Amino acid sequence: MNNPEYAKIGDKKYKINTDYRVGIECDAIGRDTSIGDYERALAIIYKIFGEEGLNDTKNHAKLLELAEKYLSCGQKIDTSKNSKPDMDFKYDFNLIKTSFRSDYGIILEQEKMHWWDFYWLLNGLSNSELGNTCILNKVRDIRTRDPKDIKDKKERDALIEAKKIWALPHEKPKPTKEQLESIENLKRIIGRKWLYGCRRISNKDNLRN
Repeated sequence: MNNPEYAKIGDKKYKINTDYRVGIECDAIGRDTSIGDYERALAIIYKIFGEEGLNDTKNHAKLLELAEKYLSCGQKIDTSKNSKPDMDFKYDFNLIKTSFRSDYGIILEQEKMHWWDFYWLLNGLSNSELGNTCILNKVRDIRTRDPKDIKDKKERDALIEAKKIWALPHEKPKPTKEQLESIENLKRIIGRKWLYGCRRISNKDNLRN
């Protein structure tokens, strides 16, 4: 299957923004529970199809369907599986860059790459029990391994510690009440200094927007 450049609804064609960075942004939008489903849908349509797609309100439902198909690279996603994600494109981007460079010699931040090419190269990164394994897949393995499967206590403790270090943001332990109070106190101190500094600069230099 060729990498798609356009999506079609009836006789109308929509140009797809195929940059892999846009695919990463859409993945982040899809995971963002701080905004509603409707806003997320509009944001993804805009990212993939631009102003033309966003303004075509009567076709939003179909455009979202096509966007989801495009982002999944034409693959059927099994939504019945309730498995935890072991990777976040944005959070793990430095690991992805390092792995692309070590496996393929690709300096990812300098590449203009189609989302589908990026996706398949990502899935093809080295991951062998007997041979080389890229840093990204080593970390993914740490995240998915169950410490209960390890009999040796020293190895088990090392894995538990590694899982804490490499945990995805949403899996990191919540701060205690004391930690939250300390953070809020620090914010208040920084806030007062910042406001004072702004007033002082403003009064001295008479800055205007």
